[in-house]
Amino acid sequence: MAAAPHILLVDDSPDELRLLVEALRGCEFRLSVAFDGVQGYERAVARLPDLILLDVRMPRQDGFVTCRQLKANPRTAHVPVIFLSAASDRDERLEGLNAGAVDYVLKPFWPEEVLARIRVHLKYAGAVGAQPAVVPVVAENRPLRSEDEVLVQAAKRYLAEKLAYPPGLQELAQLLGTNEKRLTRAFRKVCGTTVFAYLRGLRMKTAERLLCETSLSIIAISEELGFSSAANFATAFLEYAGSSPSVYRAQNGSATQPEMV
Repeated sequence: MAAAPHILLVDDSPDELRLLVEALRGCEFRLSVAFDGVQGYERAVARLPDLILLDVRMPRQDGFVTCRQLKANPRTAHVPVIFLSAASDRDERLEGLNAGAVDYVLKPFWPEEVLARIRVHLKYAGAVGAQPAVVPVVAENRPLRSEDEVLVQAAKRYLAEKLAYPPGLQELAQLLGTNEKRLTRAFRKVCGTTVFAYLRGLRMKTAERLLCETSLSIIAISEELGFSSAANFATAFLEYAGSSPSVYRAQNGSATQPEMV
């Protein structure tokens, strides 16, 4: 008989946690709690819950940072995260979903709605029904990802989503719950390069793919990658690939109209 699904509740408010526990008590779940984002992340990594209910506004580390860390760690990347927050601003809801959450429920919540959403996402994740939750197996001879590796992976995920309008180094560090110095050190240790150099390389690799696999105009590609003009993009690409975007596209067999760039 499969164990009951394990739900991790992360909220800095004892009253909110009490409401959640009361709402879920008597259901088919095992419950554990954490009182801020740092503790929530650590308990998720240690206990591998089947689903996490996560507040946004918390001391030490907010829910968005915690969710990005969870999704960057292969040990917890598969765990569904549902945000529970009084923050009703549309941009904040979108930020939560873009951070990797599967759902966003506003406080004050209806216990029946929270329970229904939990069951739906557990079912999608395979934690209820005929099959128990599937937890990725980490090979015994392969160490778990270090804190630096998790931080870099979270940064990479965020930058890949924001190629056209990437944040500056200070803002990126804040979004990941760290500081510029530590983020820079982590990139040098894990990737052997700086954040800026990684971003530049990511843009150029994305440009190669778009030139080879799509018929997007070079102007459209430059805009997609956040360049101020097609000429600036062409100059950067020439420096990177040794040929202009038009020549590169022609040599790599993408069927498109020739362009004077």
